[in-house]
Amino acid sequence: MVQKKELKEFTKEEVASHNSADSLWIVIDGVVYDVTAFADMHPGGVTVLLDVAGKDATQEFYGLHRQSVLSRMGPRYEIGRIAGSKSKITMAKPGDISRVPYAEPSAWQGFYSPYYNESHHRFRAAVRKFMDEEIVPDSVQAEEAGQTADLETFEKMGAFGLLACRLGPGPHLAGRSLPGGIKPEEFDYFHEMIAHEEVAGIGLPGYQDSIATGMVIGLPPVMHFARKEIKERVVNEVLSGKKRICLAITEACAGSDVAGLRTTAKKTADGKYYIVNGTKKWITNGAHCDYFSTAVRTGEGHGGISMLLIERSEGLETKAIKTSYSAAAGTAYITFENVKVPVENLLGKEGSGFLTIAHNFNHERWFIVAGVTRAMRLVSEECFKWANQRLVFGKPLIEQPVIRQKLAHMVAEIESVHAWLEILTYQMTKMSYQEQNVKLASPISLLKLRCTRVATKVSDEACQIFGGRAITKTGMGRVIEGFQRTFKFASILGGSEEIMADLGVRMAMRAFPKNARL
Repeated sequence: MVQKKELKEFTKEEVASHNSADSLWIVIDGVVYDVTAFADMHPGGVTVLLDVAGKDATQEFYGLHRQSVLSRMGPRYEIGRIAGSKSKITMAKPGDISRVPYAEPSAWQGFYSPYYNESHHRFRAAVRKFMDEEIVPDSVQAEEAGQTADLETFEKMGAFGLLACRLGPGPHLAGRSLPGGIKPEEFDYFHEMIAHEEVAGIGLPGYQDSIATGMVIGLPPVMHFARKEIKERVVNEVLSGKKRICLAITEACAGSDVAGLRTTAKKTADGKYYIVNGTKKWITNGAHCDYFSTAVRTGEGHGGISMLLIERSEGLETKAIKTSYSAAAGTAYITFENVKVPVENLLGKEGSGFLTIAHNFNHERWFIVAGVTRAMRLVSEECFKWANQRLVFGKPLIEQPVIRQKLAHMVAEIESVHAWLEILTYQMTKMSYQEQNVKLASPISLLKLRCTRVATKVSDEACQIFGGRAITKTGMGRVIEGFQRTFKFASILGGSEEIMADLGVRMAMRAFPKNARL
């Protein structure tokens, strides 16, 4: 058992005498740190530390460093406290719900809600604590190094039940242990939404995509359209975290134009296999996946599209694509050269690929909105914190009216998107999947359009609030820089803004009363 270091009490006068490179003490929020041994390693140089040697450096520290730096390194150098002092700053603990205004959905900030019950609060608390303790500690370094989440991380998520929770309510939950002790029969789309929000809440776009974004969109075709024996095997492998899967539809010459895809699947003479040839591009998680839910051409025209479950095997190669994301997302270019796929791996019927693909479109777009909205809340929280701790012209940034205006517009836009998201999620809890596909295609498309337009505004305002730090990958502006560099992904993936706008109106017109006139 590790012995806890005994901390002494010091007077301010005692601390003040340690003000040289030979003995350099500082005070942060009443805690005394002996940073003599650290001074030469300080990224900002020893001069910065000498400026506050023997003094209270709380304001200077929080003007330059994130609290996580103190949490990680502080215990090594902590030697005591100022006698009679009390902490004025709250140190975040794993699982904490933020008290910063608008940083959380209103139901978590003391407001009443018709949507959430006790199980949703219990579920979020459990998932957030898991993320903070098991995922976050190594995530920043992985994001910077471009390292995807490893198999051990997937197995942790599988054992915790988080992977299964990201695929909505359904038979796949039966017999599984879920976060917060939630029973499979009480699990609903609000629980799933919370799971997506908590993953997006780590504020690391590349790494958070590496922890199963490919699965969220790649496993549903298997769950809904694979043969029973294949579905049972693959779903169990993936939800336990032992295998990984992604969705492979997009090609260099066929993005939103799925009908234009060129990857072919031709049956062998004995009819036992498909031989697949072609390429796929911009495939999220493709670099490290074991299974690929793949759109292929088995015939001519619109009805010649089929879906195959392809296992990583001879002839299938993946190469990393450099994008604005961190390489941690595992975005890949995939080459199929005479890949042999058993005909039993057909998802749905041959020629019904469009139906198989479209079956999950609403859910995919809803999932994207949930993640982006959470990311925007995180950005607004960072801006509120920064505006309160950053001193300019001798006073906190928040005292500048122009800054309060920016925060007001950000919050108003984010809250409106989240309110619409909750309304549609409630509809999902009441409708069958078939009814959702009919009634929610229009509003979900328009919500995604609205969400990504708001993300553009939020990114712009946040960058102005953080200034130069907003374009710096590390330190205080890390979250803002990551968001402004990657928010455009959501406006393209899952259907571009232009397609969402057109689809939303076209689908609405199907319900337009023929006799309506001005």
